[in-house]
Amino acid sequence: MGKCYPTVSEEYQKAVEKCKRKLRGFIAEKHCAPLMLRLAWHSAGTFDVKTKTGGPFGTIRHPDELSHAANNGLDIAVRLLQPLKEQFPILSYADFYQLAGVVAVEVTGGPEVPFHPGRPVEDKSDPPPEGRLPDATKGSDHLRDVFGHMGLSDKDIVALSGGHTLGRCHKERSGFEGPWTPNPLVFDNSYFKELLSGEKEGLIQLPTDKVLLEDPAFRPLVDIYAEDEDAFFADYAEAHMKLSELGFADAY
Repeated sequence: MGKCYPTVSEEYQKAVEKCKRKLRGFIAEKHCAPLMLRLAWHSAGTFDVKTKTGGPFGTIRHPDELSHAANNGLDIAVRLLQPLKEQFPILSYADFYQLAGVVAVEVTGGPEVPFHPGRPVEDKSDPPPEGRLPDATKGSDHLRDVFGHMGLSDKDIVALSGGHTLGRCHKERSGFEGPWTPNPLVFDNSYFKELLSGEKEGLIQLPTDKVLLEDPAFRPLVDIYAEDEDAFFADYAEAHMKLSELGFADAY
């Protein structure tokens, strides 16, 4: 059974389209696609399928959630986006941040991720507890545990890991330094190609990246995505949409 999405007004839908155009120009000009993708992911990735708490509802902009260790540096994203958000008071922060993530993938050459507006205008009152986002120093059991809490599958884990084709690690934020690929502002399947070709000077492979090669269920997907960018894009778009809609539309 497909998800049932809330109906938004024509005025709201027009604001989404206009905001999407503005975000395209803004993200391209500021070269901030990786940061916007991280904001959208970390906002959504706190969802817990059992308790139906957390998720992509805009709470990440509040200091108590922004201060979680996994969100180091995301205050920059919130601050960068605020003047643009003020141009679209009709949009919920929940929709706005997820739209920024979708546009970040699109403007860097990635797949078009379907976007459904209508996340609640009001924030969920309590911020999610710390510790629901992936820890880059851990292994496959940890990844399955974290993404399992979100209700996501092995395929989703590997496809979403491919989003590391964008951006780089910053020592002051994560303790790690460097990009995963030679072109960290281009969304393609080079993350998987680099993973298979081994470690190189100047590029990074985190423990959570290396487990994709070692785990018998993850590895075949790495091989497929390295060989077939279209397959990666199709699975990535599906996984990103699922992530951006965790806890959303279930009530409608």
